Amino acid sequence: MKEFGRYLSVIITPFHEDLTINYDSMRKVARHMIDGGVEGLIVAATGGESATMKLEERIALTRFMKKEFGNEVPIIVGTGTNNTENSIATTKAIEEAGADGVLLVSPYYNKPNQEGLYQHFKSIAESTALPVLLYNVPGRTGVSIQPATVARLAQVPNIVGMKDAAGNMDNLTQLLRTVPEQFHVYTGDDNLLIPAMAIGVYGLISVCAQVIPVQLRDMMKAFDEHRTEDAAAMHRKWFPVLDVMFIASNPVPTKVALNLMGYNVGKVRLPLTMPSKGQAEEIARVLKAAGVIESDAVPEGLYV
Repeated sequence: MKEFGRYLSVIITPFHEDLTINYDSMRKVARHMIDGGVEGLIVAATGGESATMKLEERIALTRFMKKEFGNEVPIIVGTGTNNTENSIATTKAIEEAGADGVLLVSPYYNKPNQEGLYQHFKSIAESTALPVLLYNVPGRTGVSIQPATVARLAQVPNIVGMKDAAGNMDNLTQLLRTVPEQFHVYTGDDNLLIPAMAIGVYGLISVCAQVIPVQLRDMMKAFDEHRTEDAAAMHRKWFPVLDVMFIASNPVPTKVALNLMGYNVGKVRLPLTMPSKGQAEEIARVLKAAGVIESDAVPEGLYV
């Protein structure tokens, strides 16, 4: 089964003015990330606006990314929904399109219990030969996959890991105590990267790697090489960027940042909107102070 690497990242879905996918911008952002050290790309996930993406778009995006970058990094695709049957159908379609793996977010809105979560994920995993990553993000889904449930799911042969974006170090510690060693736990919270590595996570599934890929790579490298003071100093230095990237719902700040960096990634689809003027100006201020961009001027189209 294909190894995904330790430094993965979601990638936004750039749009034209008419909100169709801008593949040229997608190519440029992905190249920026891979050249910065990202070892795997997660397409059509929360940060790729999966909730407003048609199945045909997801398939086309998978094929495009595999053709462009499949020889360099694994292409993992978000296929989870709050409907088990639909998730199975989407996963099968994405497998046929050539993906290297899938990311399954916990079901949102209908708030299943732990047994429901177990059966949901197990059913999807058993429908595919692809490796599966679970995705725990209770702040967006309203339900948390408990460590005991993850331990049960880790017994399913092709459920190989989990992205935990609960922002709870106690829960993350309990998770690491519960799952088998070969099960790869990734933190999905950029601002907890160094604390999470200190307690033993396998790696990072990032949002901020779209903006500062080299810096996060270097932070992980410093920690791996036991240069903990360097890693801590880098964490403190880049914390304002890691923090401001969540000033509004993901991927809104990321799209603002990438547009300010010169990547023409467009706006977000409804029901999301671009941020307020104050939020956009704060993103620009932080990025300029960090040396990511030269000017903190914000064009009118980047806020509402």
